[in-house]
Amino acid sequence: MTRSVQALAYSRPSVLKSSQAGQLLGLETAGGLTPRGAEPHPRFFEGFLTSPRIAARGLLAVADVAAARYYQRTLVSSLDPVVTGNGDRLRFESFSGCCGVYARLDVLRDGLDGAETGHGTTNVDVNNPLREALSRIAGDDPLHLRVGPQELAVTTLEGRVVEKKVPLPDRWLRGFAEAQVASAAFDLRAELPAAEAVRFLRSLPRSPGRASRGAQWVIPAGKTLRPTTRPVAGAVCLPGPERLVALQRVLRHATALRVYGPAAEGAATASAWEVVLPGMRLTLTLSPDASRGFSGEGGVLEALATDDAAADAELISVLLAWEPRIDPADLAEQSGLPVDRVRAALVRLGTAGRVGYDLADAAYFHRELPYDADRAERHNPRLVAARRLAEAGAVVLDGDLASVTSGDHRYQVRRSGSGALSCTCQWWADYRGRRGPCKHALAVRMAGRGTTVVAGAR
Repeated sequence: MTRSVQALAYSRPSVLKSSQAGQLLGLETAGGLTPRGAEPHPRFFEGFLTSPRIAARGLLAVADVAAARYYQRTLVSSLDPVVTGNGDRLRFESFSGCCGVYARLDVLRDGLDGAETGHGTTNVDVNNPLREALSRIAGDDPLHLRVGPQELAVTTLEGRVVEKKVPLPDRWLRGFAEAQVASAAFDLRAELPAAEAVRFLRSLPRSPGRASRGAQWVIPAGKTLRPTTRPVAGAVCLPGPERLVALQRVLRHATALRVYGPAAEGAATASAWEVVLPGMRLTLTLSPDASRGFSGEGGVLEALATDDAAADAELISVLLAWEPRIDPADLAEQSGLPVDRVRAALVRLGTAGRVGYDLADAAYFHRELPYDADRAERHNPRLVAARRLAEAGAVVLDGDLASVTSGDHRYQVRRSGSGALSCTCQWWADYRGRRGPCKHALAVRMAGRGTTVVAGAR
């Protein structure tokens, strides 16, 4: 697995302290991007939280996921949560070390009481002493929140710098993009009231065991969810239910539970579980299996394989303005591109961490993670292999049928009336498109657009 190291430099540790005015929570920021450009310590918010205890537990839940590995648990991971200011809300995001769980806490306008929220994205320091202090918040005494340095501008770092060096596997980079692509295809499948939400979530296992192995499904039944042994119509996949343990932190404050997922198709799928809180939402998105991270799902491959994606993404990125809701139709009108190309461009921007997807709003949102889309593409094995096949002239096109020579084997790729591609390779036999196209189908897409080879050319 390819890894890089991300250095997070904070001017001081984040801290929770008491004063005559109440408790003060200062979250320190590392380098990030804002509308003014790159800043060493951006400042996004200073004001009060309307529900201090709930916000503290929500932030701890996001930090729990950042520090967790739900598969191969002996390995420890921790990447400080990412915070994005979108003008009307703060979003705290994290990804598990095993690449299988994506967490986000949205503190909405009703959850914030203070100056206008700024715009931009950075990491925030969540250290162990801060976690312990947050866990002790018991009442609803006023809690003042500062996201960013106390000074309005910091140009130099004086004194001791708090630096964290975090190994950043390429799987995490691809995982952020794949989670966003998967979420964009979800629909709301169920909504449980508070009492049923608590009852259902507390019934789930907190650690992996024989009962939680393999794909499981639940189906809406009145105001609750009941388990089912197979993916019947209306069912939602619950893969690795023990991975929802982070939601336990906020259960007593839940007002509802919303469940999102694709239509049941027989195989395990990803799903998202959103706890609605006063002025906030906490969402966990689960990969199709605890042993299977988002990075290999292949949802971004079709968009990355298009010739226009890079140029379109560059154009669309200029039009983004830290919006909490991105409307592809509006971007299509502004850019002059068809909506399908705008969506492909947003997928590509997602591989650089520049957009996410909010299920409650059913809309993309703008953020800026310090990732490189080209790097994510270079380290995607299927995409790299497909480009090599196309460039080597291994693809022969003949109408709706193509042959691809790979090593000592020749595979047949067939196009259906809807434009979907199937292949005679083992990948297709195993997954039948559920984890994205195989390298042979991708190579055919590339060759078809560039007319790399035509029938009879070799």
